[in-house]
Amino acid sequence: MIPVEFYLVVSTLLFFIGVFGFIARKNLVGVLMSIELILNAVNINFVAFNRYLFPGQLEGYIYSLFVIVVAAAETAVAIAIIMNIYRRKGNETVNSIKELKN
Repeated sequence: MIPVEFYLVVSTLLFFIGVFGFIARKNLVGVLMSIELILNAVNINFVAFNRYLFPGQLEGYIYSLFVIVVAAAETAVAIAIIMNIYRRKGNETVNSIKELKN
């Protein structure tokens, strides 16, 4: 059996890679992918803690499934917004959103 610390290390690495990508990227699709990495890190934590703390129950898996459903809906809406911004401005950088306020 793999110790829970290995899952937590992988989850922490995914989380910080996602945070770095969210801060450092200028491309909206890259920012969206970074948010998905953060949500996947949370899912790993839900499943790992559920398996080691409550092995007979399914709460962690259900929370993880709920996060996946919300992330899919968020991605669909975000891609639609990004496509609309690209049609209007011709690029998909974070700065193009700031220009839409004016």
